[in-house]
Parts: sequence; structure tokens; C-alpha cells
Amino acid sequence: MADIDDLRVDPGSVDEDALEPADRFCSEASLRYDATDAPPRRQAAADLLSADPSLVQRHIWAAASAADPAALARHLADRPGSADAGGGPFGWVPLLYLCYSRAPLQRGQDETLAAATLLLDAGADPNAGFLWGGLTPPFTALTGVFGEGEQGPRRQPRHPFAPALATLLLARGAHPVDQQALYNRMFRSDDEHLTLLFAHGLAGAGPSPWELRLGAAMETRAQMWQRQVEWAAEHGFAGRLALLAHHGVDVSGVELVTPQFPADPNSRDAEGATPLHHAAWEGDVALISRLLDAGADPSMTEPRFHATPLGWAEHAYQTEAVELLRQRMP
Repeated sequence: MADIDDLRVDPGSVDEDALEPADRFCSEASLRYDATDAPPRRQAAADLLSADPSLVQRHIWAAASAADPAALARHLADRPGSADAGGGPFGWVPLLYLCYSRAPLQRGQDETLAAATLLLDAGADPNAGFLWGGLTPPFTALTGVFGEGEQGPRRQPRHPFAPALATLLLARGAHPVDQQALYNRMFRSDDEHLTLLFAHGLAGAGPSPWELRLGAAMETRAQMWQRQVEWAAEHGFAGRLALLAHHGVDVSGVELVTPQFPADPNSRDAEGATPLHHAAWEGDVALISRLLDAGADPSMTEPRFHATPLGWAEHAYQTEAVELLRQRMP
């Protein structure tokens, strides 16, 4: 239990108004995996750095959040060993700030990979991570790179150079069994993350450093795969089921649900949301148009948040869907 308490991080508990500018830049730039994750926060981080470029000189965690190889090189030269030092607003090591940062800084892929390589060469742990709110599984560096999650791809986007940065981490020793990354990326049909992880040994990898460290507090591999298989089957992800089966995952015992256009475009699911709500959340403009043409009512609200489909699209920052729904609102 003491180990779990030591690894606990609650990003949402940080009082950003009390932070000095370099720490505030780190906090606003980072995915925090709570309801505050949103593009305006990340733009605020970029604006903060634009107004004061010297922030990356204040400490190594700001330089990592900015993926600034020149600034990182200076910090590493001045403080050997700082590549694995915890600090900044969340107490993270520098590699985590780099992997969770989404500030739109116009940083190129080569610069980003160079920054990550500097940290790894200086001793950064490719399996670095933390326990969000004290919960397992851990949020690792890979988790941050792969991104996404329950708040959707606009609020919690994958890293802009996710394939290349994840490949670098895996080549430098990141363990391919990353339960939180698999969970965060299971909600949409894209399988880029799975393909990459399978290529680096996901199917037959031995215990990860986190599984060894946390033991019974971690979910089992069987539980991990069961969740992946059931979600894919329930949401019609036939390609994912085929990919999992190809790599030896047992996909038997589930029935693939084939997505169908609703007979009643204003029908409600168990929580009272309509097909138009879900299409708006996903930003599926083509489906939104079909539903509206079939008679879907864009003014209907659901009982949980009392929101219209437009409200769902706005919350998810699905800007194209927002524009379309605003045009079609009564």
C-alpha cells in the first residue's frame, strides 16, 4: 500500500493559480485525464511560452514539456542525473511531461524525438509512470504518447508524433503490455496502437516492471484481453477482433454486433441518449447528416446532462459536428 501511495498523483488537485509560470506552463500543456482536458488549456500553455520563451530555462520539466532539445541539453549538462528526477507541478519525471504534453508549439518530429532521446540517453526510465488518483493500472510514458480515453480524441488527443515516439520508447525498453494505453485507445476502431504493440511483443511479453512492482493490485492479462474482446464485439470492431485472434487472443464466446442505422432516429438508449447524441460525440458528420435527413430531432435532450446533441459535440470539441448541428437546429 505504501508503494501505491508513493506513486499516487492527482493532477486535478493542483492549484494552477498558485503556480509559478514554468510550472503553470507544464500543467496547462499536459493531459491531466480529468474534465479539464481541452484545447483552450493547451493553447494557453503555448501562449504562456510565447510570451516568455525563457520558461524552458527555469527547470528541466518545462524544457521537457516544450520538447526543447537545446534547453534539455543545457539542463542535463548542468544537473547530471536530472533526467530521472521528479518535479514540476505533478512531481513527474521529465519524460512524462514530454509524453503528456499537447501544447501546440509547432515542434517538429525530429526535434521531439531528439528531446526524448536526450532524456533516455541520460538515464530516463522508458517505463516511467504514475498511479492516477492512486488507481491501477499505471499511466506510463507510453500511455501518454498513445493518448485518447473517455473524454474523446479532441479533449485527450494522441501525441502528434505518436507512432514515432512510441516506437522510440519501445525500442529503448518500454514494456509493450500497457493496460491503461489499451483501455484509452479501445473506444475507437483505429488499431494503429495495437499493431505497433504487437510488433514489439505484446502477445507474449513476460511480466512488466509495473506488474512485478504492484503484483495483485494489477489486473490480470486475462482481464485485460477480456475487456478488449468484449468492447470490440459490442461495438462492431470486426477488424480488431481479427487482429486479436491473429495474435493468439481468445475471441470466442462473444457475438459481433453489426452496427445498423436505427429504424427510429429518435430512439433512446438505456441512458436516454439518442443516436444523434452519439454521432455528435464521435464527430461523425456523415452519420449526423443521415440521421437528420431521416428525421432525427436535434433539439432532444438526454436526462443525464440535459444536453442536446449539439451540447455533446461542443463538449467533445467536435468542431465540424458543431457547425453542422448549429445549422440544423430549429
